[in-house]
Amino acid sequence: IPEEGKKKASAQHLGQSHELLRDFEATLLHMFGLQRRPRPSYSAVVPQYLLDLYRLQSGEAEEAGAHDVSFDYPERSTSRANTVRGFHHEEHMEELQSDGSPETPLRFVFNLSSIPEEELISTAELRIYRQQIDDAISDPQPTGDDGLHRINIYEVQKPPRAGQLITQLLDTRLVRHNTTRWESFDVSSAVLRWTRDKSSNHGLAVEVVPLNRTSHHQGRHVRVSRSLHPLPDADWSQLRPLLVTFGHDGKSHPLTRRAKRSPKQRGRKRNRNCRRHALYVDFSD
Repeated sequence: IPEEGKKKASAQHLGQSHELLRDFEATLLHMFGLQRRPRPSYSAVVPQYLLDLYRLQSGEAEEAGAHDVSFDYPERSTSRANTVRGFHHEEHMEELQSDGSPETPLRFVFNLSSIPEEELISTAELRIYRQQIDDAISDPQPTGDDGLHRINIYEVQKPPRAGQLITQLLDTRLVRHNTTRWESFDVSSAVLRWTRDKSSNHGLAVEVVPLNRTSHHQGRHVRVSRSLHPLPDADWSQLRPLLVTFGHDGKSHPLTRRAKRSPKQRGRKRNRNCRRHALYVDFSD
């Protein structure tokens, strides 16, 4: 082939390669329900709950023997979903009364606009972290209402006016302040309404009420607001309230928890060439 012919053939081949890469990228984006190539921020924080859920669902945690026995795998929620999303509330829209009391209902607004219209939400939960109070451990064994708090989760029905919230109770739980754990509340009905009608999303309200009004702890163990509970940024990023949605986009099978391998399988000699490899794709190349 003459030199000019070689250049034409090379340019044609390069154009075909770029077209093939564009099609491949479009297929990947469609698979993950994305409109464009994501540009993740280095400051983005992945909630530990989503990491634990992924590792347990994929079988990584059990293979490594690092499964946290306190992690409650949401079998019912994942059985009807193939997509799990996590949302943090918009802190600049946080409604806090002037007295700053933990008992005052605190309003949270979550931006759910990133959920595709074709994704059907089956369940949603609001996860709130509560940390035991050190001086409560040294207290005598609590009796009656002492040490008991009630956490109420409400849906805000209308835009707030003059600090007044019109709400409807979604879920509630009675807890003691001498235990450290995450509490999960069912907010499915509210999230389903918000995905059908975005204008109905006026947020959630969280209320922490001590049953014993003379309690000097006053709900300080429930991590609901950065302003109420000063924490280092690194700690707050993992302990702040988290809204988790379980949905299905109709493109693949629901999530299934990977079965733990039997000792017989684990004892076999592995072929070191047949294993999982890290893969990095640079579309610009």
